Amino acid sequence: MVESASADSLCAHCDPQDLGFKYTDELGPLKGIIGQDRAVKALHFGLDIRNKGFNLYVAGEPGTGKNTAVMSFLDELARPKDPPPDWCYVNNFRDSYSPRALKLPSGRAAGFAREMKEFVEAVRQEIKVVFESEEYTKRRSQTLETISEQKGRLLASLNEKAEQEGFVLQTTPVGFYIIPVIDGQPVKEAKYHELPEETKQAITARREQVESEIDATLHQLQALERSARERMEGLDREVAKYVLGNLISQLKNNYQDLVDVQHHLEEVRTDILDNLTVFKGEGQRAGGGDAPPGQTSTEEYYRKYSVNVLVDNGERHGAPVVFEESPLYNRLVGRIEREARFGALVTDFTMIRPGSLHWANGGYLVLPVHELLSSPFAWESLKRALRDEKVTIDEPTDRLGILSTKSMQPEPIPLDTKVILMGDPGLYQMLYALDAEFQELFKVKVEFDTRMDRNPENIRSYGLFVATLCRKENLRHLDATAVARMIEHGSRLTADQEKLSTRFADLADIVREANYYAGIDGEAYISGKHITEAIRQRLYRSNLPQERLAGLTREETLLIDVDGVKVGEVNGLSVFSLGEMSFGRPTRITATVGCGRGGLIDIEREAKLGGRFHTKGVMILGGYLANRFAQEEAINISARLVFEQSYSEVDGDSASSAELYALLSALSGFGIRQGLAVTGSVNQKGDVQAIGGVNEKVEGFFDTCKIKGLTGRQGVVIPWSNQRHLVLKDEVVEAVREGMFHIYPVRTVDEGIEVLTGVPAGRMLEDARFEAGSVNAAVAARLELLTERSGAAPEGVPARGCGQGCG
Repeated sequence: MVESASADSLCAHCDPQDLGFKYTDELGPLKGIIGQDRAVKALHFGLDIRNKGFNLYVAGEPGTGKNTAVMSFLDELARPKDPPPDWCYVNNFRDSYSPRALKLPSGRAAGFAREMKEFVEAVRQEIKVVFESEEYTKRRSQTLETISEQKGRLLASLNEKAEQEGFVLQTTPVGFYIIPVIDGQPVKEAKYHELPEETKQAITARREQVESEIDATLHQLQALERSARERMEGLDREVAKYVLGNLISQLKNNYQDLVDVQHHLEEVRTDILDNLTVFKGEGQRAGGGDAPPGQTSTEEYYRKYSVNVLVDNGERHGAPVVFEESPLYNRLVGRIEREARFGALVTDFTMIRPGSLHWANGGYLVLPVHELLSSPFAWESLKRALRDEKVTIDEPTDRLGILSTKSMQPEPIPLDTKVILMGDPGLYQMLYALDAEFQELFKVKVEFDTRMDRNPENIRSYGLFVATLCRKENLRHLDATAVARMIEHGSRLTADQEKLSTRFADLADIVREANYYAGIDGEAYISGKHITEAIRQRLYRSNLPQERLAGLTREETLLIDVDGVKVGEVNGLSVFSLGEMSFGRPTRITATVGCGRGGLIDIEREAKLGGRFHTKGVMILGGYLANRFAQEEAINISARLVFEQSYSEVDGDSASSAELYALLSALSGFGIRQGLAVTGSVNQKGDVQAIGGVNEKVEGFFDTCKIKGLTGRQGVVIPWSNQRHLVLKDEVVEAVREGMFHIYPVRTVDEGIEVLTGVPAGRMLEDARFEAGSVNAAVAARLELLTERSGAAPEGVPARGCGQGCG
């Protein structure tokens, strides 16, 4: 017979004396990441390799501390590195819709922007002063006088020629008016018409000669005007070059190591010389305020010489580490702002704003993948930036293709950054399967485990973690009993005596809550009782549904027997998960058998309340019966299995062994002890297999037995392979120690049926029969009888017996 497990094997006890300290304030700070050797190695590899596409996906369940751990790891890695260069946008004087990007050494962009602003102010003042100077006025006057004299001589010569031909020239706003002269007197129009025809023809002939002279003179005057403008513009440029030469030479000297800056300064110089009228004030609008759309105010005009500092790393120490909590499209790749002016939206290169990719350029960018995938265009834009190795700022509406407006297209900025996506393993698998580019761009998977080995090193790390948390948040420190209780709870969270949980967010909450209860007690340190109280109160706040079900059991609304013997009935165990808590409860499973060829019918499946895994488990029972009892002859059976008082979907195969025990009991006629509950899946060979939630299931049945009354004959049959997963609460362990409750680990169905019935299972003898008086012998005899009474199957039609996969 199977022996009951000892009390000491049901928990993961930690002796405070083995910890090596009395209080956590004796411990130093935690260094590194606890229990994640695989993840740490992957992080080192992914962050050190510089080849394209080796970005990282950090996978892990929430609460494992992966965010905090990765950020801390990145901060340490980035601190000794040099800050990346600054980036700024400047006007493109050839195409203002395509601003140019300038790269400057770290910390120099802000200075360049300030110096450019001072330079433009100085140019404005100096040019205005020099063009109002006495020397410039004198040279301008001399030039104008020379031109004026030349114009006077041309006009005098023209008048002289006109007089020789008998005409007087009268100057009008639209040109020259030619008046004939006879006998020294101008001829009026009325008198002109009275002249003889021969005289008028002579006057007309001479007029044509004068008009020819006028045309020639006008051409000379126009050439003289052009020459005057050129000479004045040349004078202005000569004066302005002198002013600019002194001002811009200093700027060039400051940035002589930067070719792109030198080129930009030359373009600024050329543009100023080409637009001297604005600097002289001749092109200034009255008031100098905002201009209507299509026009440019003076102050706005000067904006084109400014510098838009996009990224300033001047105060940064080390490489940038950016965690973008909300990776919207504009927050990721940057945006182009607009301002309203007279009902129109206008923009220029000074309204370009950076995104996270710009801030993280030359460093590390951490993104939550769920939020990234939820943001329109963000995922595609990130992939494009990583694929092209540059950041392009464009309008989201352009990508839709439904609205196209003329806007700026800033020069893309080269991208050199490591992108770290943070998400759960499920999203990783989805992206890997559905997005081919994901495999090429995120080649390094960093997986954070939810558990680690329970060894001396990790146990000490638990103490260091708690000590660091207490110092960081100014909490009370823990004594050794509290740390020991935390370690036991860490094993409970993993449901494994040989493991510890790495869900440090949950563990930190326990410490915070225990600190509250220690404060109520007025204690200087958190002790084990405070940790226990924090765990108990956390459960109490969430277990109202569990208590309601316990009340139904107490009132016998839910029918559960925990004493006596019944045929074809067994207590199965299931787990209910409600948010942060899970609890187990027993469910009565019954089996009935009779003559017929209906096979093994799962009522849950027929009622569409059975899930796929539960259906699979029931079908395995047919395989077990066929393998054990139908090797020589086919068998016919009509059997039904059901979870009594179950009104929701049943899924999972952890109750398949319980269903098999109920079926064997119904076939053999041997009763099952109702004081025992069963959990475990089974295979077709009769091996009992491990299941999940074993602690909740055991404790759920213990609570039911406590309500009904502990007799010392109660317990739970579990798979033998689940023994290491037992981390039961103290109350259950003490009940086992006192002999009031029992845990029976079994390897096979035969061991389990012996525990439940108290009758040997029975070995198969050489004649293919089972030992007399055994459960298996009784089952075989009953199946033979049922097959005989059910009749043979029609010829050519296979019997729907257990050997045919019934159920």
